[in-house]
Amino acid sequence: MESSAIAPNVSMRGRRLTEEERFYVASQWRLMWLHFRRHRLANVGATVVGILYFIALLHGFIAPYGKLVRLGELTRMPPTRIYIHDGERLCLPFVYGTKATVDQKTWARIFTEDRSVRYPIRLLVRGDEYNFLGLFKTSLHLFGVERPGVLAIAGTDELGRDIFSRMIYGSAISMSIGLVGVAISFILGCLIGGFSGYYGGPVDTLVQRVIEFLMSVPTIPLWMALSAAIPIGWPVEKVYFTMTIILSLAGWTGLARVVRSKILELREEEFVMAAKLAGGSDWQVIRRHLLPSLMSYLIVDMTLAIPGMVLGETALSFLGLGLTDPAVSWGVLLQAAQNVSAVVSYPWYLIPAIPVVIFVLSFNFMGDGLRDAADPYKV
Repeated sequence: MESSAIAPNVSMRGRRLTEEERFYVASQWRLMWLHFRRHRLANVGATVVGILYFIALLHGFIAPYGKLVRLGELTRMPPTRIYIHDGERLCLPFVYGTKATVDQKTWARIFTEDRSVRYPIRLLVRGDEYNFLGLFKTSLHLFGVERPGVLAIAGTDELGRDIFSRMIYGSAISMSIGLVGVAISFILGCLIGGFSGYYGGPVDTLVQRVIEFLMSVPTIPLWMALSAAIPIGWPVEKVYFTMTIILSLAGWTGLARVVRSKILELREEEFVMAAKLAGGSDWQVIRRHLLPSLMSYLIVDMTLAIPGMVLGETALSFLGLGLTDPAVSWGVLLQAAQNVSAVVSYPWYLIPAIPVVIFVLSFNFMGDGLRDAADPYKV
C-alpha cells in the first residue's frame, strides 16, 4: 500500500519536471511563441492582419464586381440594404431591385427599392472576369446576385462603380506597398547600422553623416520631384512601386541609428568576445549574436513601419501625390472625400477609411505582443 501511494506522486513529479525541463531548454524562438500566445490582444490583431492579407491575395475572387465595372446608371447610390426577413418569416439574405429617378426640382438622383422583385445573395456565382492570382482567367466570385440585381454593400461612386469591390482590390496595392518598402528599409537599416556600430571610427562617422543628410531631405518635395522625373508612359502601379522603392532606400535611417546605438553597447560584452575567440567572422558575430540581441527593438520598428507605410500611401494618394485613377488603393478611394460637401451628401465615401483604421490598429496590437515576446526572459 505504501508503494502504491508513493508511485502516483513520483509520476506526477516526473511529469512536472519534464515540463519544466522543456521550458528551460527551449530555444528563444520557442519561448517567443509561448509568450506571444498569452497576449490575447496580440493574437486578435495577428488574426485580423492575416485575414486582411488573405483577402488582399484573393481580391478578385472575394470582390463581387470588377474594380472598373460600372453598375449602369446607379451613380452615387447609397449602400444596398440586405434583408433576411420578407415580412412573414426568416429567409436567406436577399436584396430588392433598385430604381433610379431624378428629382425635377433639385435634379438630385433618388433611389427607391422595387419590392416586386427580389434577388437572393448566393455563394460561388458567376460575374465579371478576372485573373485568379495572375495564373488564369475566371468569372467565379465568392458571393453576389444575379443580374440585373445590384449588391453594393458600400454604395457606388460618381461613375457607378462598386466601392466595396474597389476597397478589396485596393487592399492588394496598399498592403503590399507596406511589405515591399519595409522589407528594403529593414534589411538596409540592420546591415548598415550593424556595421556602423560594430566597427566604429571612420566607418561610423561616414555612415552617420550620410544618415543626417538623408534625414534632412523633406519627403513631400521629394515625392513631387520623383513624380515629375518618372516617365509618363509607365503604368501607374509601376510608377508608385518605383517611388516606394526609392523612398525606402532613404527610410532606413531611423532603424540604422537604433541598431548602431545598441550595438555600440553590446560589442564589448563577453559573449561577443567569446564569439570572436571561437573563430567567428565579423559578419557571423553581427548576424548570429548581435542582431538577435536586438530582436525586440527590430520587431517594434518593423511592426510600426508597415502601418506607417500604408498610412503614407493613403495620405499621399489622398493629396494627389501618389496613385491616381484608374489605379485603385485605399488612398485613391478617399480622394472622393476631400471636401465637406461631398462627405455630407455622400457619407459612404468615408467607408474606405474603415479598413485603414482596422489594419493599423491590428498591426499595432500584434506588434505590442511581439515586442513583449521578443524578450522572453523578462519577467
